[in-house]
Amino acid sequence: MNIAPNILTAVNEWLTPTFDNETQALVKELMTTSPKELEESFYKNLEFGTGGMRGVMGVGSNRINKYTLGKNTQGLSDYLHEVFPNEPLKVVIAYDCRHNSDTLAKVVADVFSANGIHVYLFSDLRPTPELSFALKYLGCQCGIVLTASHNPPEYNGYKVYWQDGGQIVPPEDKAIINVIENLDYDKIKFNANESLIEYIDTAIDKAFIQSSIENASFNTPAEAKDDLHIVFTSLHGTSIKSIPDTLSQAGYKNVHIVPEQAEPNGDFPTVKSPNPEEPEALTMALALADKTNSDIVVGTDPDCDRLGVAVRNNDGKMILLNGNQTMVLMTAFLLKQWKKAGKINGKQFVGSTIVSTPMMMELASNYGVECKVGLTGFKWIAKMIKDFPELEFIGGGEESFGFMVGDAVRDKDAVAATLLICEVAAQAKAAGSSVYKELLQLYVENGFYKEYLVSLTKKGIEGLEEINQMMIDLRQNPLKEISGQRVIMVEDYQSSIALNLLTGEESAMDIPKSNVLIYYTEDGSKICARPSGTEPKIKFYISVNAAIESVLDFDAAESYLDEKIQNIIAGMQLK
Repeated sequence: MNIAPNILTAVNEWLTPTFDNETQALVKELMTTSPKELEESFYKNLEFGTGGMRGVMGVGSNRINKYTLGKNTQGLSDYLHEVFPNEPLKVVIAYDCRHNSDTLAKVVADVFSANGIHVYLFSDLRPTPELSFALKYLGCQCGIVLTASHNPPEYNGYKVYWQDGGQIVPPEDKAIINVIENLDYDKIKFNANESLIEYIDTAIDKAFIQSSIENASFNTPAEAKDDLHIVFTSLHGTSIKSIPDTLSQAGYKNVHIVPEQAEPNGDFPTVKSPNPEEPEALTMALALADKTNSDIVVGTDPDCDRLGVAVRNNDGKMILLNGNQTMVLMTAFLLKQWKKAGKINGKQFVGSTIVSTPMMMELASNYGVECKVGLTGFKWIAKMIKDFPELEFIGGGEESFGFMVGDAVRDKDAVAATLLICEVAAQAKAAGSSVYKELLQLYVENGFYKEYLVSLTKKGIEGLEEINQMMIDLRQNPLKEISGQRVIMVEDYQSSIALNLLTGEESAMDIPKSNVLIYYTEDGSKICARPSGTEPKIKFYISVNAAIESVLDFDAAESYLDEKIQNIIAGMQLK
């Protein structure tokens, strides 16, 4: 078998006594039976992306296993000792329903404790947002959650949170990664100091649920709550630990849980993908909604940070909302409630991201509130809260089905967001309206913005090269026209330069660098190209818009925008 020199070097390291006998045996087995898998497992080190580090579980430097996570944790331990030299160090660890999440969480706890760091370890699986909450609640410097969000069953991952409760961002991220990359595997301390590992559960659960209710409840009358019928599915994930109790304690009695999906299961046996962004994932929930004549469906992903929502349209049919629609509905509701309470004075803001709907800026402007826009990922919205302490954060979201209510949790949070969208639904129904009608009215008031995502999967080494080449082509030969519309502006977040194609003028963008390109056309359309930071995909986010004078104009405007989207897809050859 012909193995590339760089891969052979990595393989040989994993055949030394630093690695246990079982690992060495698995590496040898790959060498003899699966040379392609061996190459995929060792051709690079698993990297931190937008949402931390995710990968397929297995042996090798490009896989999730005790050694790659142990190396991360050892490097993180060294960094914590360096930056907090005179403080007692504390970390908190949570994990989701995935295979090996519990055992990998214990490995991570062992390494921290072996480095003299006090560890709070959840005794059972918990939602990711509860980790963010617990970090601040317990006064820790750092938090870890073992999760791969909505990735397929063979994946797992490792997300790092800092003392503000948000995921790591510059400069911590690069400094931590640098320490990890310069660390040898034989420096990992795996021998736990069990006296430093403290198991936690109910006390944090109670505080977390109470905080969620305080942040996401807005004086909805009891009779309105009683009149709302909700279908909920956890899609075999962690939200079953928090959302039913949160809804119950908030006063929502008519909650129908999809029984076949209520048991946490890392195989996700009833769905192709446990991702509420995928319509198929909510099939069983939609069937239960029709059976129970429910008003709203909510489904969450395995680690309970994203939520998918379905509501009844004007014909009484259940339709799925996309992430941009749920985001503007919840943001508009929060802004309305804050204004009603007299809490808006120009010192508040909402947060969004560069790939999300521009409608967020319209909403914020109408309420005299600033809309801050950051890179993709909730760590950037959390960073806004840290960077602008003089401003109050109302809420914020991004197109990928995530939302954050207030700053008790500094990550996307499907627990508080589920309660919030139920508040929206209950109050709308009590007023003789509906979530769907509220959305259409927002389009009348702010412009009808419609978004569409094209996601192209390119797996393996060849796939990565193909994605890289697509971005190179888009940069070196920028499109001058898309579907008959002139491109007037190109923003390159890698070079931090915005180029006006009409004047040739360049301007600097004050935002962290990222491998993202955004095209703006003369008719107000926006097309963003971005390789995923956690999956083997390149994503194209398309946003188009039109003005409508009344809800009666909606159907015609939607047909017009749908055609415009399809023309953009054809013009850019994104099939």
